[in-house]
Amino acid sequence: MKSTEKFETEFPRGIGRPATSALIGSGYTRYDQLTAITANDLLRLHGVGPKAVRILEAELASRGLSFAAVTRGNAEVAGKTAPDRD
Repeated sequence: MKSTEKFETEFPRGIGRPATSALIGSGYTRYDQLTAITANDLLRLHGVGPKAVRILEAELASRGLSFAAVTRGNAEVAGKTAPDRD
């Protein structure tokens, strides 16, 4: 049995096995835990790429949640993975 098969997570399979393993290895198995970290924090985990972050961000949003805010100076900015394209 592989290490990721031993743990139940709320995360979709679409994020990929490397991302799931990285999240589990860092102690994240539930969406509410991801609200304490930024998207950039996730991207620093080996195995978590932009696609996984986009999927997780959408899943968080569908639950009324979001990644932690990034503080830049005195302004807080929601932890977005990419600027909006209009």
